[in-house]
Amino acid sequence: MKKQAFKTLAKINKLILPSFTKKGLDISKASKLQLAIVGWRAFVTKNSLN
Repeated sequence: MKKQAFKTLAKINKLILPSFTKKGLDISKASKLQLAIVGWRAFVTKNSLN
């Protein structure tokens, strides 16, 4: 159940949130909001794969 919820969240994230790796974002120069988005996407991806 939990895994399915995170898989759904991952699909929503892919549609809504920007992909900073495709844009070539430099993490050292990223704003706090950009870092929060990267962290959120990593958290959701990690939990959807477990």
